[in-house]
Parts: sequence; structure tokens; C-alpha cells
Amino acid sequence: MLTLRWPKLGEMRMNQGYPRLLGDIGGTNARWAWQESAGSALEDISVQPCEASASLEDSAMAYLQSQGRKSPRWAGIGIATAITGDDVRMTNNAWQFSIAGFQRALGLDRCLVINDFTALAMSLPALTSTDLRPLGGGAPVVGATVALLGPGTGLGMSGLVPNPSGRFSALSGEGGHATLAATNTAEATLIGILREQFGHVSAERVLSGSGLVNLYSAVCTMNGVQARALRPSDVTSEAIAGSDVQCVAAVRFFTSFLGSVAGNLALTLGSLGGVYVGGGIVPRLGVAFDESVFRQAFESKGRYQAMLVGVPVWLITASNPALIGASQALDTLL
Repeated sequence: MLTLRWPKLGEMRMNQGYPRLLGDIGGTNARWAWQESAGSALEDISVQPCEASASLEDSAMAYLQSQGRKSPRWAGIGIATAITGDDVRMTNNAWQFSIAGFQRALGLDRCLVINDFTALAMSLPALTSTDLRPLGGGAPVVGATVALLGPGTGLGMSGLVPNPSGRFSALSGEGGHATLAATNTAEATLIGILREQFGHVSAERVLSGSGLVNLYSAVCTMNGVQARALRPSDVTSEAIAGSDVQCVAAVRFFTSFLGSVAGNLALTLGSLGGVYVGGGIVPRLGVAFDESVFRQAFESKGRYQAMLVGVPVWLITASNPALIGASQALDTLL
């Protein structure tokens, strides 16, 4: 299914930088893995709640100790925040750290820290049809730009952009914090309710775990119903079961907003190579995720609807692909 070709900048370094510590750090969980040598499978994959450790360094040290591993030579880490320099502060987590300080503490020869969705984008060429669930559209245009977004604790975005040599570069950005747009009166009412609470309503305010709760509460307000104290998993489970009409409506709004935002990203990047949906939420929605609602919102872009009808979308179902992307980044990003 994938026609992407990965850059070969790292081929001359294939035997360098091993063993490796690989990390995928979200707002809720820290995922760690070990890679012993070039081309070897990831080992000792572990998921730890971020709240179980005081810092990234503590989490990494706890992982290495629990697995009986000595210090790795290199580390590649994707993390859910913007990387603008040595000082890293997470958006949906209290952790902050110095990349250079982390490297010294672990005795690393090299430490690469990138946005988590940049790492996920780096993994796309390694995915196969068994790692993906099609969400409509036609065939991808070979060598064209690819878009990526995914709701989880927050809303991540990235993409792969070709250069004249036929290789691809991964994007790093914070598109999840762009302003959310309404496409109909009901959505405008919902956003108005959220604006009273948050001021600025970004896409992440609805397309995330907390976003599901925000949508549920806003739907209750819109319908004159007293909202209950629900967790994201409660909204999801009751929507799947059809046991609460407000939860059902919230997930439907979530699905429509996701389709609309994905379509906007596809137009912005010119993503004729396809759009990939990552993150942990959509796979958990099960039957409550209505592909037709998603697809209608994705394609409803006025004069460019005909183009978007042909753009393929895939849901990423692979386990821990961003860890693979973190290793790829070590070989391709200097």
C-alpha cells in the first residue's frame, strides 16, 4: 500500500549508535524500548504512566533498571511538545528537561529529541497493510506529500514532504493548537459554549481525551441536560453501547470535527499521498466511529471536494510505531 521511499542518509552509519534507548513520550504515558543492533527488532517495550516518575530522566532510569540494561550509546525520543531548543517543556505534562542534561545523565554519545508526531511520521514508510485500516478514498499519488494527525492526550500533527531527490522530510509543528472552525450551526453553537469556558477553542480542545469530555459537557449544555462527571473512557463506552444520547452525540461531533480538521490538513499540505490518523482514541471508539460521518466532513471542502474524494485516509492500528520512527530519525536526522 505504501509507496514511500525513505532517505538513505543513514546508510553509512548503520553500524553506529547501538545499543539504543528509544522513547515515545505522551502526556499520559512514557513508552520505552531497546534496540540492540542495526535492523534488529525492538525489545523490552514498556509503557509507564508519566505520573509514576518525577522527570524524563527518572522514567528512563527506571526503565533501564527494570530491564537490567546498561547505558545505551544513543537515544532517540519522540515527545508530545514543540522542540525549539535545549530546554523542553511538555504541553500536557509537568515534565521539563534539558536535552544536554539528559544526555549527560545517561552517559549517551548522542541524544535526539523530536516531536512525537514527527517520530510517528518517520515510521510511516515501515508500515504495511496489516498496520493500517482504510478509511475511504482512492489510491495515493506516488511521491506526493503525506499528512498525519492523531488525537490522544493531545492532538498531534505532522507529515512527510518530498524533495527533488525523491526523498521525504518529516514536518514538526503544533497544528493541533490552531483555531477550530465550525461547518454548520450546531458546531458553531458548540464552539460558542466552549469559547465561554476556554476563550480560545483549538482543535485539540475537542480532538483529544479531555476533548471528548469537553464535547460531552457542551452537548449537555446545548441540550439543557445536567452533565455527569465522566472520564473520556466513560464517554467512549457509553457511546459504543448507545446508553447515553449525549455521549453518542459527543462522539459524533468528535468524528465530524476530526474529518473536517483532517481535510483541512490535506488541503494545507496538498496531501495527495494520503492522510494517516494515529493516536490512541479512534481505535478505541469501535463502532461509535462512523466512517461515513468522518468521510463526509473530510470531503466537504467546497470547490476542492472533488480532489478530496480521491485522497485516501488510513487509521494506524500498529503497536508503538513512533518508537520505530525514533530509531529511523537517529539514522536520518543529523
